[in-house]
Amino acid sequence: MGKRSRSRPERIGAKLRQIRNALGLSQNQITRHLLLPKEFQRSIISNYENDEREPPLFVLLAYARVAGICLEVIVDDAIDIPPKLPVTPAHRAIEINRTKRTIR
Repeated sequence: MGKRSRSRPERIGAKLRQIRNALGLSQNQITRHLLLPKEFQRSIISNYENDEREPPLFVLLAYARVAGICLEVIVDDAIDIPPKLPVTPAHRAIEINRTKRTIR
């Protein structure tokens, strides 16, 4: 681990808001839709969208899965969110199971 702080993408909050709006969900609804733990309330989603807090990787992955996009689209400032969501991803989907992950 270095002593310098790492660079942070500048558009994550705006992209998360764009995904939520494209799916037609409120901040409360997105927490349930993403299957986030109960401690994730509307205020935490608001903090992510307003760039007041940086979302953890598992939250970014949940957004990417729900939107049907690769995580790279969310974290790379040079890539825009597709105008219509959810998208059918070009890669094979991974079926999430509490005990095991399988590729379909």
